[in-house]
Amino acid sequence: MWAASDEALLAGLATGDAEAIAAFVRRFQRRVFGLALVIVGDTGVAEDVAQEAFARAWKHAQAYDVRRGPVAAWLLAITRNLAIDAMRLRRAEPTDPAEIVALGIPETEAGPDERALIGEDVARLRRAIAHLPEDQRRALILAAFYGRTAREISDSEHVPLGTAKTRIRAAMIKLRSAFEVTGERTDLR
Repeated sequence: MWAASDEALLAGLATGDAEAIAAFVRRFQRRVFGLALVIVGDTGVAEDVAQEAFARAWKHAQAYDVRRGPVAAWLLAITRNLAIDAMRLRRAEPTDPAEIVALGIPETEAGPDERALIGEDVARLRRAIAHLPEDQRRALILAAFYGRTAREISDSEHVPLGTAKTRIRAAMIKLRSAFEVTGERTDLR
């Protein structure tokens, strides 16, 4: 079971196979916890998020569709969404957007197969984000990686709501054009 594919482990998770469940958790626990910790910044909350992410993966394992991306990306998307929800619930201490921008894009430790598939796209995405104007980069990171709404960005950046929306949209358009391939577009989802 140790050398099983991610998809096989997920299928075992869906059926309740104890060995598959243990192998699935071992394979992804560092990445899931690491992503949660980067987003929430608190070990205890990150542990709760990671545990909930695995519970959701188990609950929705049969809904996974291999055509939509690798298992790791699916699981990390679940983790990211849960971490953002946890941050929204906490909101106890405001964070300066400059500190968030300084963190950059949260990294996750990918396995060799995943690195081969997405390594160049991640590098291109990082370069494209780095070349955005500062105000657009801040708005994009706050919205895309930290789940802030345009209204929340408007309030924290002290700009009109329309300006916040324009910054996010302009950043997305620039990223989209950076990923255009002659005649095709790369989907950033």
